[in-house]
Amino acid sequence: MHTTTNTSRRHLLRRIGIAAGMLLLAMILVLAFFPWDMLRGPINRYVSEKTGRKFEITRHLDVGLGLRTATVKLDGIEFANPAWARDPYLVRAERAEIDVRIWPLLVGRVVLPRLVLSSPSVGLQMEEDGRRTWALGTDTSDPKTTPEIGLVQIDKGSIDFLAKHLGVDMHADVDFDNGRDEMPLDYRIKGTYKNQPLTAQGRTGNVMQLTKVAGSSPPFPLEIDAAAGQTRLKAKGTVAALEGFDGIQADFALRGRSLGELFSLLGVALPDTSPYALSGRVTKEAALWKVEGLQGKLGLSDIEGAMRFDQAQKVPQLNGALRSKILDMDDLGPLIGLPPTERSAKAIEGVEAPKRTGSGSRDKVFPTATLDFTRLRGVNADVKYTADRIRNVRDVPLDRGSVHVLLKDGLLTLDPLDLGVAGGKVAGAIRIDAAQNPADIRASLQVSAVQINRLIPKVETMRTSLGRLDGRINLSGRGTSVASWLGGASGDVAAMTGRGEFSNLLLEFMGLDGAEIVKFFIKGDRNVVLRCAAVAFDVDKGVMSGRSLVFDTTDTVFHAEGNVNLAKETLDFVIKPQPKDMSILSLRTPLVIGGTLGSPSAGVEAAPLVARGLAALALGAINPLLALAATVETGPGQNADCQEVLSEARTPQSAAAKEGAIKGKAAKQ
Repeated sequence: MHTTTNTSRRHLLRRIGIAAGMLLLAMILVLAFFPWDMLRGPINRYVSEKTGRKFEITRHLDVGLGLRTATVKLDGIEFANPAWARDPYLVRAERAEIDVRIWPLLVGRVVLPRLVLSSPSVGLQMEEDGRRTWALGTDTSDPKTTPEIGLVQIDKGSIDFLAKHLGVDMHADVDFDNGRDEMPLDYRIKGTYKNQPLTAQGRTGNVMQLTKVAGSSPPFPLEIDAAAGQTRLKAKGTVAALEGFDGIQADFALRGRSLGELFSLLGVALPDTSPYALSGRVTKEAALWKVEGLQGKLGLSDIEGAMRFDQAQKVPQLNGALRSKILDMDDLGPLIGLPPTERSAKAIEGVEAPKRTGSGSRDKVFPTATLDFTRLRGVNADVKYTADRIRNVRDVPLDRGSVHVLLKDGLLTLDPLDLGVAGGKVAGAIRIDAAQNPADIRASLQVSAVQINRLIPKVETMRTSLGRLDGRINLSGRGTSVASWLGGASGDVAAMTGRGEFSNLLLEFMGLDGAEIVKFFIKGDRNVVLRCAAVAFDVDKGVMSGRSLVFDTTDTVFHAEGNVNLAKETLDFVIKPQPKDMSILSLRTPLVIGGTLGSPSAGVEAAPLVARGLAALALGAINPLLALAATVETGPGQNADCQEVLSEARTPQSAAAKEGAIKGKAAKQ
């Protein structure tokens, strides 16, 4: 009885299975041979109603059904754009073939793993409020109504893209060439990008991955030659997905007139530079860009290294290590607001350098061009740079340099900053707080073991004579340029040197000592021992007031008083020589240093000199020998207390100078 029951159940299940199979087969046959074109009119009306804009399959509709995907074949398609768009149609094409995932449709998601268009005309537009023409709902600002598109395949046609708030307005023409296997699709782009003129051309595969919804499709090849403003890019490689340019692996060559211009194009905050030409290999995975094997030129300087740019952070992060074997001094000017020199501007072929404007009057020494500190708030950075050798140093004998650049939430620090200068070094830190307006700028620098004979090589008699120079710079203030910062800075500046030797000729010229000059020509040059020297200033709101200005030798001690106005760039000093020996033919009188930093002037105080001259003239009328009495310097000047001189130079005196010096030192904290 039990066996009979089991057999009956098996027969029943078999009959049910056969019936279900036949029903499924019938359904498949019905769907396979279903006249889908009958639904063209209802589908046109349905899509038009749901999207609020005209949709029409103009000639024929066919559908191929699978278990998870339906393939929709359209012979002629027109899909209008929203009324607010510039172009009347989102897409018009001779033919289209679209793969549609079935199950996501049940929850309102439109997933298109593959989209094939023949001779399309596409009009894409997005607005600052989030509206976009490719959203399929009546509310085009709702991101949930945007379809997910995987592979895109086209043969020829045109594409327009407009995003006014991004400064983008581009038109692309594409064409298909059967004679090219890997990259049969040619494209040409013209328009504006970030409000700069853009032209581009290149080749790619005719099957491109727009997003990754279609699975792990292989990257497609891409070749581009583009120019935006004065920036030129050539690249060749592969891209995994056009959306966000994900999965890029490409070799590139980039050139332009300043790396600072890349901020508006790419959002990467880099300093202003001389014209550049760089090459390397770039990769991108998700939000992380990497540049390896970077090499090229910045003006007349070479550069190499590696960089990383992570856009996944709330504030993008830039990291890197760069090195120059040779850094040309002319290429440092743009960093502080000076335009490239003519030498640097012509160093990169095919790049038009910026016009030499905005740096201020020719008589001005400090750059007055406004520095764009606002870009410092758009990126964080940790970059190390080293220059093995510095050439074309002219008046500032720099040997080498290195700096560690840290940028965090608008606070830029150059710490440590280490410059090899004239056999010694200048080291310390500079701090710029761009979160404040004007920017709060502080500098704390120590000068160590600088060889004075190399620091002032133009004075031939000093070339092998003087010793080393030590000092410091502690300044703080606010400004939007180098000139405006120094014009209002406070703190202290000091330089000191100990014993050394130099030619007596320069000393006697400074004292206008005729007898010593005569002795030089008769007996020749001789060295004078320098006991000590100190130059120290209290700086209060841009005015450098001399605190200790002493130059003491075995022959003469010089005391000076006066100031430098950094805002006006004027000099006002009186130097009083006090000889330690007796000399005739002496017209020693205070020296006056005036003029500007760009055009200094030197002379003597007229009154003491005229008095001596008149006395000599009067005595000469009586007896020519007595005329010498008026020019006799009786001496002796007193030795300066070198310990006291150096101690005074080390200590700021005024309250403003002390406060500025403290803030300047804070640059290292």
